[in-house]
Amino acid sequence: MFTGIIEQTGDVRSFTRGAGAARLIVGAPGIAQRLHKGDSVAVSGVCLTALEMGPDWFAADLAAETIARTTLSRLHPGSTVNLELPTPAGAPLGGHVVQGHVDGVGTLTALDPVSGAHGQQDDSDWVLRIRVPQPLLRYVVEKGSIAIEGISLTVAAVESDEIRISILPHTYRATNLHALKPGMEVNLEVDVLGKYAESRTRAREDWLTVDYLLANGY
Repeated sequence: MFTGIIEQTGDVRSFTRGAGAARLIVGAPGIAQRLHKGDSVAVSGVCLTALEMGPDWFAADLAAETIARTTLSRLHPGSTVNLELPTPAGAPLGGHVVQGHVDGVGTLTALDPVSGAHGQQDDSDWVLRIRVPQPLLRYVVEKGSIAIEGISLTVAAVESDEIRISILPHTYRATNLHALKPGMEVNLEVDVLGKYAESRTRAREDWLTVDYLLANGY
């Protein structure tokens, strides 16, 4: 599993569609040398398996489900992606539990700077607004966690079908957020704990039927 703390960004070298899976090659100086064949790596929030490695790059295949569910097939050479290796057992969880299983694609509607102490954008906080697909909104709560492009972020507010998030200057510079523009799509993974809580609640409700109540004298 991952925690949504991005180690570094990489650049897309190529994206090639084949008869089956598509092949993605990512430039990743530093991370590439730590990978072995079969290792997991999160690319902008998508858990992929490294299949080939070079001194400063790695290659991974994308299944049809990954292409359909994420933004990776929209990438082009030069696109900036977020990279994270799995969290070792026993290591501190700096963000939240992120599986790398993208739930859907949202749309960036705004990314605006808040004036910094010196009036420079490099010193500014940013306000990020993302339009979230309706089926995912029930898992998004104010002050809850969400992974956007693999980044563990805290929801500041839920406003109709949009969420608002405050972005620190370091997060803006150290991730691909600085390369995104309004209208671009982003990968979303909601907090898995919310999905498990919903599943358990439904399981408890399934037994409470009219037939059960009548049979037990209610």
